[in-house]
Amino acid sequence: MALKADVLLEGQGAGEVLALTHPISFWGGVDPRTGLIIDARHPERGQSIAGKVLALPGMIGSSSAAAVMLELVHAGRAPTALLMPEPDAILLLGIIVAREMGLAVPPAYRLGADEQRVLHGKHVTIATDGAIGVSG
Repeated sequence: MALKADVLLEGQGAGEVLALTHPISFWGGVDPRTGLIIDARHPERGQSIAGKVLALPGMIGSSSAAAVMLELVHAGRAPTALLMPEPDAILLLGIIVAREMGLAVPPAYRLGADEQRVLHGKHVTIATDGAIGVSG
């Protein structure tokens, strides 16, 4: 399987892919201290995004998403990379601010939702050019 994502925020990412089945709001949907999905209505409630390549089929908007992502990075509970079908400027802003603060941040890539789903549960490495290597 040869996949290539568009680079949104540079870097390399690796880890097991958690491909969410529904869009999520980071504000009230993700605990910034633990990285757990806490939205009672979300199908992946109780799963952790920490240390995962997080595949987002979409976002439910909130201007607080940037703050939650910044808190996740600061707490060491952020995903190792983000995959999204379209850039979410607010969520990406949280990563940019964390990078400006000198924190280690996850890279972000654009990848369609259909392609994200086939990666669920697989271990991937994502190169700086967006090339995705799949194992397991």
